[in-house]
Amino acid sequence: MDAITPYREILQMYWEKATSFVNARCAGLEPWQLVGLTVSSTLLSVWLHGFLFQSESLTSRSKKQFFKLLRRMPFVGAIIQKKIDEALHDVTSSLSFLKDEKDYIKALPEQGMSQPEVLEKMKEYSSKGDVRWQDGKVSGTVYSGEERLTRLLVKVYEEFAWSNPLHPDIFPGLRKMEAEVVRIACTLFNGGPNSCGAMTSGGTESILMACKAYRDLAYERGIKQPEMLVPVSAHAAFDKAAHYFGLKLVHIPLTKAMAVDVQAMRRAISKNTAMLVCSAPQFPHGIMDPVEEVAELAVKYKIPFHVDACLGGFLIAFMDKAGFPLKHPFDFRVKGVTSISADTHKYGYAPKGSSVVLYSDKKYRRYQFFIAPDWQGGIYASPSMAGSRPGGIIAACWATLMHIGESGYVEATKRIIKTARFLESELRKIDSIFIFGKPEVSVLSIGSDVFDIYRLSNLLAAKGWNLNVLQFPSSIHLCITQLHTQSGVAEQFLKDVKDSIEEIMKNLHEKTTGMGAIYGMAQSVPDRSLVAEISEAYLDGLYSTDVPCSEKHMNGSPGHR
Repeated sequence: MDAITPYREILQMYWEKATSFVNARCAGLEPWQLVGLTVSSTLLSVWLHGFLFQSESLTSRSKKQFFKLLRRMPFVGAIIQKKIDEALHDVTSSLSFLKDEKDYIKALPEQGMSQPEVLEKMKEYSSKGDVRWQDGKVSGTVYSGEERLTRLLVKVYEEFAWSNPLHPDIFPGLRKMEAEVVRIACTLFNGGPNSCGAMTSGGTESILMACKAYRDLAYERGIKQPEMLVPVSAHAAFDKAAHYFGLKLVHIPLTKAMAVDVQAMRRAISKNTAMLVCSAPQFPHGIMDPVEEVAELAVKYKIPFHVDACLGGFLIAFMDKAGFPLKHPFDFRVKGVTSISADTHKYGYAPKGSSVVLYSDKKYRRYQFFIAPDWQGGIYASPSMAGSRPGGIIAACWATLMHIGESGYVEATKRIIKTARFLESELRKIDSIFIFGKPEVSVLSIGSDVFDIYRLSNLLAAKGWNLNVLQFPSSIHLCITQLHTQSGVAEQFLKDVKDSIEEIMKNLHEKTTGMGAIYGMAQSVPDRSLVAEISEAYLDGLYSTDVPCSEKHMNGSPGHR
């Protein structure tokens, strides 16, 4: 106690000085003034805290407000709106799926159509479009397309067309199928006896569910403004989750190798960090993030860690047995990995609408669930976003896993990775283009320091190819599937790339048009709300039932795409 006494006396002296100073300042004030100052300063402090500490940064909000005010200025606003209108016209006229010569059906037929009539109409709709994915000229999209598997899936769906996992007492076999799909996935990703998960409608929902679970866990831990640390290359579903669930998204930069910068992630960790994220691999460039290094951060700071393997999960799980071992582990073998998302409808070859989200322990999955115990309709509980779900999709996913089996997945992986390595090797030999990073799986992202890469995209589109167009930085990528392993497809792609580049080199400064020009323009616009506004035209177009009146052509393409 004697050792503390001097410090106590010093603190008491400063306290007396502070109170004397405040009392002297307030000596001439009446009680109502003191109360008014206290209330107003408290309210100001609360408002200031709310203004500064939001899920969206102050810088981002200030920028949005600045551009909003700029658009309201009479002359500047008119110029901006004119440019927007031009861009909107370019977007709508470049949408190939709107080029339909016939009228739309806008009301129910007065009399129902016969089954043959419906099937005939269906054939008409299924034949629309210029791109034939069956020829292997599409990036990703369809990952198998094998006829025998298609016939099996049709039979399975027919058997379970009316089933719904919301009613396990009525469809117990369907419940068993879903449980087995989840357990197979847990085993595949080396989960322990307490590992668990759920089926979802796709990668986006799997990611949403993990984010929702960790948000609720963060709330329980007393974190009022949860943040997730996400690489800039991670899927946009994390942006959607932040928007839907009120999470603050902290984007982490990449290294020159296009993998997440672990040191930058470490520096971004705060008391509000609710989850860490890596991709295995990431969508834009096909690069595997350093899962082990980030997992060390997760363990050290006791933060949940999600690995997004939606794109390549059902490839990388088989690469070791296919003879292409990955440099580093990525799954539940890595201490610190608490959840994984993987799409069964990609390299799992199940029909669209199926994915899995997996957890290392049931203590995490419980935060994913939604339960309304007081509803008049009964106790309502659902494991994911949807209530009713299509049982036919679950059954078809289960049937796909059973039919292909481990040996089938290993063989498919072997063909795909072999094709990817061949294409990467040959593309790296072309001087005027380069491959981003060192992709280990099935995505090859192409850039150029010599010409506008979007011109290459346009010319390849004119030759029937449909590649993914990327931004920040400008690039295009090919996601290799089983269809690209068909005889001659890879060789044709290389030939078309070389021929297109040869044409580009004849006139390096020719202006890029079409969707390439739109992407180029979009990257240069500082006001990202304008880009969002233009993107809304695309979304509106998906639901359009108006016959287009004009076409937009682009260099190297006779109105295609």
